[in-house]
Amino acid sequence: MSQHDAYAQAGVNIAAGRQATELMKEAVRATYGPEVLAGLGAFGGLYDAGSFKAMASPVLVASTDGVGTKTKVAARLGQWNTVGQDLVNHCVNDILVQGARPLFFLDYVASSHLNPDQIATIVQGVAIACQETGCALLGGETAEMPGVYVSGEIDLVGTVVGVVDRENLLDGSTIEAGDVILGLPSTGLHTNGYSLARKALDSLNWNEPHPALGCSIGEALLAVHRSYVQPVRGLLAAGVNLRGLAHITGGGIVDNLPRILPAGLGAVIRRDTWPNLPIFELIQSQSDISTTDMFHAFNMGLGMLAVISSDQVSLAQSALADEVYVVGEIVSGDTEVVVV
Repeated sequence: MSQHDAYAQAGVNIAAGRQATELMKEAVRATYGPEVLAGLGAFGGLYDAGSFKAMASPVLVASTDGVGTKTKVAARLGQWNTVGQDLVNHCVNDILVQGARPLFFLDYVASSHLNPDQIATIVQGVAIACQETGCALLGGETAEMPGVYVSGEIDLVGTVVGVVDRENLLDGSTIEAGDVILGLPSTGLHTNGYSLARKALDSLNWNEPHPALGCSIGEALLAVHRSYVQPVRGLLAAGVNLRGLAHITGGGIVDNLPRILPAGLGAVIRRDTWPNLPIFELIQSQSDISTTDMFHAFNMGLGMLAVISSDQVSLAQSALADEVYVVGEIVSGDTEVVVV
């Protein structure tokens, strides 16, 4: 018996893995710039760090994350072209809040049995988002592990590595009472709260247009996690002094904003200062979730918060027009965020 036959009997299809790689390689290589010395097919990706020479004190910033049970939404709808974009944008936003620009990305896609077209579609989504954010898809892993993953399920994880000059590092240390909190709108749930959302909406039709949403529930749930690279760069280009950025992921506003607040400071968030997204109203109306719990589980329409001094609000609004809202302020307190 050949090795391939033995693997096939054990539930692993080597040929499928090769086919998936062949289908995705063009999209992956499209993310390469001259800094990539070795990528797809190499044992390890090689990235030329020569560009760091222009920095006085370069600091590498890295983050790893996944898309949670948003993959179950993709599976229910049979639509896999967006979750790869979600993955990249989530990870890139996580290092953006510290001032870093992304350099390269690594992905991990695993399932019980490889479907080459499905895997290639996911990775092509990863590549699309990498191109849009200016980072290379330097490497990754496609794993077929029968007995570990449930049949039909996908696990999707990624790692991003970026760089920032130490003098430009954002850490929230200059935030003070009286500063203003700006909210940048989200496109929907992004990549958090899907277990709760799926339970609340499970009995509804996800494919037909829903009158409250202007689209189907499936389309609303699969809305791509927004990248905040361009709006943040727009604020910086306009001369806005960003004192802190918070990516609103799992735990919502109330758990993520305190992560950047110095000791002795809290925040007040005012609920009626930004537009409500209908998908959150639908989730709450279909369940017994309190408003307090909604703000703990979801981003509630704000995917990124920026803290600036009060005298720069007009400058920030001019830079981003209708894509930014004044949603609260920093107050003296015990790092508590109050939503009123």
